[in-house]
Amino acid sequence: MNRRMLSTSAMTAMTFLPCVVLLYFPLFCASLPTFNGTSVPTLDASDVPLCSDGRTLWNIIWSCAATVVACTWTAVHPNIPGIKEKRFPVACRRLFTMVMALIAPELIITWAMRQFLSARKATREFNEFLKLSESAEGKSASAPTVTEWTVTHGFFAWMGGFMLYVNNKPRVTLTPGELLEFVRAGSVDMPIITEEEIDDRSKGDGLSKAIAILQLAWFVLQLIARYVQNLPVTLLEVDTLAITALTCIAYCLWWMKPKVVGCSHPVHWKATAAAASPPSELTYDKVDVGFSEGGRLIYLVYPLLSLMGIATANSPGAVRSRRVPSLGGYGKDERSDLITVLVGCLSGMLFGAIHCLGWYFLFHTRLEQILWRGASLFIVCTPACITLFFGFLFVYDIMHEFIARIIASSLFCGGVITCVAYIPARITLITLMFQSLRSLPADDGIFDTVVWTKFIPLW
Repeated sequence: MNRRMLSTSAMTAMTFLPCVVLLYFPLFCASLPTFNGTSVPTLDASDVPLCSDGRTLWNIIWSCAATVVACTWTAVHPNIPGIKEKRFPVACRRLFTMVMALIAPELIITWAMRQFLSARKATREFNEFLKLSESAEGKSASAPTVTEWTVTHGFFAWMGGFMLYVNNKPRVTLTPGELLEFVRAGSVDMPIITEEEIDDRSKGDGLSKAIAILQLAWFVLQLIARYVQNLPVTLLEVDTLAITALTCIAYCLWWMKPKVVGCSHPVHWKATAAAASPPSELTYDKVDVGFSEGGRLIYLVYPLLSLMGIATANSPGAVRSRRVPSLGGYGKDERSDLITVLVGCLSGMLFGAIHCLGWYFLFHTRLEQILWRGASLFIVCTPACITLFFGFLFVYDIMHEFIARIIASSLFCGGVITCVAYIPARITLITLMFQSLRSLPADDGIFDTVVWTKFIPLW
């Protein structure tokens, strides 16, 4: 009971942090300077911080890096590794997922959303099967007790939690659909594993979650305090705020997912089953054709396609080690696709909107300021166009055909243009963010620290 209360409290805190970010947005914009003329203040590259009692450039970098690493490392919940896999490839896959969370956190949210919806669907299907089985056969005293599935069970099943064994030899990881099919056919027994046993396999603990929450809360609190005291922030801090805000959303979606589980639960094929052996081809049993015909290009495109849910492919490494694809672990249906697209687009708009906080940042040149503004707008407009296009499809049939075609073509063209420019826009933001650190002015308060004593009331 206490564990659930702590989990609920922590999850509420993680959900509340993006709301704090949204509330902080208009306050930050109100504090930014405006320019009445056409000239834009620029910085001389020779400007260097001269103050010795404030924060330094390395303090800023360390604070942002610690916040990002703590949040992404805690938020990312990888799938179960393969049988007898070495630690190095497992660590490399987790590191790659963290890098993707830094570069495109909105795609991590779409991946987490698909896994969350798939886990809920699997949980619902198994619980319906268990209720039908109990009502049809009755409760036997000698029968093993099968607990009701929770969302944790659904996550565990989709992340590769159930391994099929034939003649006491591992064959392949089962999807929840395949497991349910075999259980209904009587080919395997219903796996008996409680939520507590799954949590015991998980490496996630309350201490690591608490450290991540405290680090993020401290970072956001510092930004709010800097606004109150009219102290500017760097573009690196703006980007860190955007990444951590989206990481919180992904973390909430993965809250019930077991973290860093080392091995799967065995499911044995019955010798008395109607079929002597399971089907020759299961979901994770064969390498996709794209990896043999697509060449090396497929290895570059595959992560993006998997995160967006367009296609999940079984790589040679995943099939060889009998595991779920590192960026897979979800099912697909029309309703889940629409919800995922909506959540992903809203997250992308939030990501771009937070970068618009640097709209009036004192850039070195006018060109850098224009590039930052344009890139931020592109990141906001891309998911907005996608959302409008999918929303328009629902009212397409009730509109006049000619007008509907014009609107659909305009939205489609706008979406294609913004999608093509999205990756260059993201690269532009990253480049300008690090380029702005080469020379920060010391006389505008950017190196001044927050005076916390001003927040202490004096009686």
